[in-house]
Amino acid sequence: MMTEDQNTADRPRIFLRPGGDKRVGRGNPWVYSNEVRMDGEAKAVPPGTIVQLVRIDGKPLGVGTFNPHTLICFRRFAGPKTDIDRAWITATFADALDLRRRFVDVPFYRLVHAEADGLPGLIVDRFGDVLVLQSGTAGMDLLLNDMVEALDGLLSPKAIVLRNDGKGRRLENLTEDVRLLKGEIEGAVEVHENGLTFMADPMAGQKTGWFCDQRDNRAFVARLAEGRCMLDVYSYGGGFGITAAAAGATEVRVVDSSESALDLARGAAERNGVVGRCTFAKANAFAELERLAEAGRRYGVVACDPPAFVKSKKDLKAGLKGYRKLAALGARCVEPGGILFMASCSHNVEPAQFQAEVAAGLGRVGRRGRIIRAAGAAPDHPVHPQLPETAYLKALVLALD
Repeated sequence: MMTEDQNTADRPRIFLRPGGDKRVGRGNPWVYSNEVRMDGEAKAVPPGTIVQLVRIDGKPLGVGTFNPHTLICFRRFAGPKTDIDRAWITATFADALDLRRRFVDVPFYRLVHAEADGLPGLIVDRFGDVLVLQSGTAGMDLLLNDMVEALDGLLSPKAIVLRNDGKGRRLENLTEDVRLLKGEIEGAVEVHENGLTFMADPMAGQKTGWFCDQRDNRAFVARLAEGRCMLDVYSYGGGFGITAAAAGATEVRVVDSSESALDLARGAAERNGVVGRCTFAKANAFAELERLAEAGRRYGVVACDPPAFVKSKKDLKAGLKGYRKLAALGARCVEPGGILFMASCSHNVEPAQFQAEVAAGLGRVGRRGRIIRAAGAAPDHPVHPQLPETAYLKALVLALD
């Protein structure tokens, strides 16, 4: 291992343009390509290289990964003299692990939430003795072996899965890849949440296989469903519906367009002893909501947790209309005095925009609502104070008239 001074001296230096250090100086870990002196030397740096970011006068500002071919060209890791080696990676993982252990009492959570945990572009979800990694940058790809070794030494997992199939990798011209890095997995694995058992598919399920971010919101909604019937739309593995059934919902209808997702939900219903109160429907969410509303079917609680409607800024107008329509259809299926849960995981949608579209949807169908909870992701998905993008999840619980 190189010494700190040798490591610092050997790093390529990336110079900011005059005045380009303002956001970095406030603690923002991102630097955009138009803030950098993108000369021939900078353009020649291989994507993902660890570099030292310096001001125009040569003052070092920090170390991070650099990709001259992307809009976000620099992602800061740490201070200018930090050696980004396996020891540093292990210490960063250990810090993230210690934080999660303070507020999650079972080993099922997001262990690393990218920039918010000091590891830009990296997601690590922990499902007991199975870890699932997602890398979104060229820099994280180059550090993969060190990260696996660090996690192996820290947690000794039975299996480590690489889920590099996110569309965001295309922004860095990276290929998609799903494979086992360690151990073996046969089908779905168990996930323990809120005292219940669910099923996740780390190899072929959505994202990393389970959505830990809604943990607290599921528990809150479940309490409101006791003694009522519930409709869980975009259910995936039954997170909202099965939690509600276990909390005393009299009837739960689980809806998803994926049969494999419904199989996970059925497995969770069996493991939690609520099969008799659950029905499962493979259907398009909008079509099913429309059908149920026209049939006069009403529920005490309706939960709508869709995938991102706005995956890029160009989708914003259409996506906002989608949330408005979903709120209107969902509200039509809520009985008087019932509850509507609405969520958006689109980071390009501001909380105020989301709330406005939900309100417009209610108004469209003549329903009055009171917001009784406005929340984000569970605390194992921390938010970087300089990056509102890390506060991607927005959730509203409304009591309707």
